[in-house]
Order: sequence, then structure tokens, then C-alpha cells
Amino acid sequence: MSAFSALAALFLALLLLTGCGGHKRTSARVPVAPPAPDFQLSIPANAKAIYVETGIASWYGPPYHNRRAANGEIFDMHQPTAAHRTLPLNSIVRVTNLSGGRSIVVRITDRGPFIAGRVLDLSEAAAQQIDIWRSGTGRVRIEVLQAPVPIATGGRWAVQVGAFENASVAGHLRQKLAHDYRDARILQFSGPTGEWIRIRIPEDNRQRAELIARQTRPAQGAAFLVRLD
Repeated sequence: MSAFSALAALFLALLLLTGCGGHKRTSARVPVAPPAPDFQLSIPANAKAIYVETGIASWYGPPYHNRRAANGEIFDMHQPTAAHRTLPLNSIVRVTNLSGGRSIVVRITDRGPFIAGRVLDLSEAAAQQIDIWRSGTGRVRIEVLQAPVPIATGGRWAVQVGAFENASVAGHLRQKLAHDYRDARILQFSGPTGEWIRIRIPEDNRQRAELIARQTRPAQGAAFLVRLD
């Protein structure tokens, strides 16, 4: 047998051993975010706001990074996005830090913040851009430049209650709410910050959702009006 033939036979034997008796290396499947549409390219520099709001903004990153956002995309804290409770998903807004004047254009991809007194949750990258990352919060002006659907009419509405540290406490409240609002659909689910309850309003009646949000006073957390679309 020639040296070449011997080497070929040895290689074939090693290949067979690897395929039959060796351990295959496994790899974790990481969710891949769909490509985000570049809405900003279609916004003129002199675009006028169709809705304006001021309030306190905060920011979020871990433990939400790489989790699915409300619009179905995978949240990337390094991209210029934000969470708002009631603006239509995929709206394009300009956010300006009223202390210093720095601004950024972001897309609304998620729901939140679910902390009383705050109106917007910026991604970590967006918070760094307008200089509220170190302070944690800042007073901002929100100017909606584009919205995929009307802001003042329509929408799918719910009330979100939480967060609860104890699942049994959330369960007791869910049972009470199911008794009080028999025609509503009451859901309980887990999130990165604890247990949550969502009240789905029949026929997406926003006025009734607002009333339920005002009337609900949980022992933990708070109740928030949320637009689901």
C-alpha cells in the first residue's frame, strides 16, 4: 500500500468513528430579529408633529434585551427604539431632552413603561444619545412624526395590572377581576419583573378601559391603559 493510500484509509476510518461514536456539538438557537424598516428615510427634515406629549422618560435594557417586543420584533437595546403605552406600534417619534435640548428619532416597538408617573421607556442606546442614561430619567418632549394608524380613534385596548412579586397574590386579584368584569377576558402571565394581569375589554371600548384602569387599585403595582396594536 502506498503512503497516499494509507493516509486516505486512516482519514476514512477517523471520519466513520466521528460519525458513529463521537459526540455531536450542539448550539443554542438564538432568536433573530427581523430587519427593522428604515422609517426615518421617509421623514422630511421639516416634518411637523401630529401629536405632542411631555413627561418623564426612563430607559430599559437588560433583562429585556433579546426578548420579543410588543410589535413582534426582538428587542435590541442598542437600536433607537422606545416603549409607549398608548401610541400605535411602529409610530415614529422625535424625543427631546428638555434639559439640554438633545434629541433623537425613534420607533415605538414596545409597551411601557409600567411605572406610575412615566410616559416613555427609551432603549439604552436612545437614552445615551439624549443624555438621560446616567440619570435614569429625564423630562422629555415626544413629537409623533408618523403613525401607521390614527392616534385618536380605533385601537385594541386593554388594562394591564402589576407587577406582582407573588403569583398567588396575582391569582387572587385575577379571580376578583373576573367576578367584577364578567364580560371581560382576564389573563395572567409572567414577565421579567414579575406577574402581570391583563384585562381585555369587550369590543375594544377605550372609554370603558380608561374607567377600569382608574377603578383598579391593586395592593402591588398599578393599573395602566394599554393599546395592543
